[in-house]
Amino acid sequence: MARVLTLCRPWPFLALVCRRKPTLCKMSMDSRARGMFAAAVEAVQPDTVIRQSIERKEDSVIISGQKFTLKHNLHLVGFGKAVLGMAAEAERIVGDHLVKGIISVPYGIQQTLQQHGKDHLLLKENSRIKVMEGAKHNLPDADAQKAAEGIRQLASELTEKDLLLVLISGGGSALLPAPIPPISLQEKLDVTRKLAAAGATIQELNTVRRALSFLKGGGLAHCAHPAQVIALILSDVIGDPLDLIASGPTVWSEVWPEEVLSILERYKLLNCLPASVKEVLGRPSPRESKDKSNSSGHVLNTVIGSNSLALSCAGRRARELGFRPVVLSPGVCGDVRSVSRLYGLLARFACSQDEPPPEIAAELLKLGPEVGVESWDLCRTMQVLDEGRTEGWGATCLLAGGEPTVELTGMGQGGRNQELALRVGMELRGLEHLPNGPVFLSGGTDGQDGPTEAAGAITDAGLYEEAQAQGLDIENFLTNNDSYTFFTRLSAGQHLLVPGLTCTNVMDVHMLLIPPVPIKIR
Repeated sequence: MARVLTLCRPWPFLALVCRRKPTLCKMSMDSRARGMFAAAVEAVQPDTVIRQSIERKEDSVIISGQKFTLKHNLHLVGFGKAVLGMAAEAERIVGDHLVKGIISVPYGIQQTLQQHGKDHLLLKENSRIKVMEGAKHNLPDADAQKAAEGIRQLASELTEKDLLLVLISGGGSALLPAPIPPISLQEKLDVTRKLAAAGATIQELNTVRRALSFLKGGGLAHCAHPAQVIALILSDVIGDPLDLIASGPTVWSEVWPEEVLSILERYKLLNCLPASVKEVLGRPSPRESKDKSNSSGHVLNTVIGSNSLALSCAGRRARELGFRPVVLSPGVCGDVRSVSRLYGLLARFACSQDEPPPEIAAELLKLGPEVGVESWDLCRTMQVLDEGRTEGWGATCLLAGGEPTVELTGMGQGGRNQELALRVGMELRGLEHLPNGPVFLSGGTDGQDGPTEAAGAITDAGLYEEAQAQGLDIENFLTNNDSYTFFTRLSAGQHLLVPGLTCTNVMDVHMLLIPPVPIKIR
């Protein structure tokens, strides 16, 4: 079999003379994987991303290459799980140029941060920012709606001389519920829940949600017009689509009642709509009352933290620890069964002492679309892994991220990261003869994987034998979706990844550590 995408390979003697092979440090593979995960999480801390995105220059700030003059004219609003730390850092940077602020954050977040010693993510006592907590259990509620009304009021009072800094992170949609009157919050929730239960796509759900919301779909930016709006966004959505993160309150989205009614009719919900919803869909959107010619010119939307950033910083740490980092994709999705198969195949491709069987590359390319990975990214990755295998590059760290899904068949404890790690451990079976690997880590950057204390887990090719020796039946645990119980019992929980409160969320990070493969001498 010809090597996959053998492009511009250096002459062998030049490779020997010029190429510096990474030298593995004395840390265990497990410890190095944990260190790289910590680097990924640190890169997307709320205060870190704000500090790296706002450059203060005397009486101005530079954001995304644009200069904005400060004349005690800055107002701040925010909503999301990481927004408290973002707001605290933003206030430190702009100082007394901040006139007023309101942020909507999860219930109990201030107390939680205090208990975990995260005081640097809390506002100072004399802060000009009002903190409003709500959305218990990540669901819109009356407290979150009250915060949304305060944010709407603040934005509506601004003039062309003002700047509005909008801070957005994951969970922001639930923290900014503002149904268009006379729709009640409960009526809006009922409509969207019925749509979801009927099998509507995320795009259809968002289309309907925006049509019933005052602030989503660019509504907040329209309230703030003619003020300059600057939105800094910490993304928790694959691909960083601005209109989907927190339902896009600063991203203009046209509302077509006909399209909304068509979706509701498709799922046979037209006849059970509340009278208030029918009334709103039968009249022009309140956003139409503002001049659409200025709908986007006064808004700057900037993604300041994402899964890609986390993977990039994990890659830098990997290089420091003696690995050659390779980023596969920040958009891995699909069922964990398919995703685990992907990583198992990549490990076998990289660890083969002989030319990998052509069936491996063919299956990988067939599997790619199912798990959100482009064929080009797979070919590029296989080329790098092939070079590492045949030319003695040394150890490789394959990095990826995203948000796979789990089909629930049982009642056990766990989450997608722990189940993925468990399934990859099974896929790696047969490679245990290799020293120091391969090793796989899957962890949620928010520090929590399902209703457990763990963010994920770390496994290797010896997982099956280790479980057998301790009397643990892996298949039973998988059938019951009980990965957390499995890892808790396996070697006293040593395989669990428990970073504690991380204060951020840019989805999940996956790492496949591949050791140097002994080259056969022919």
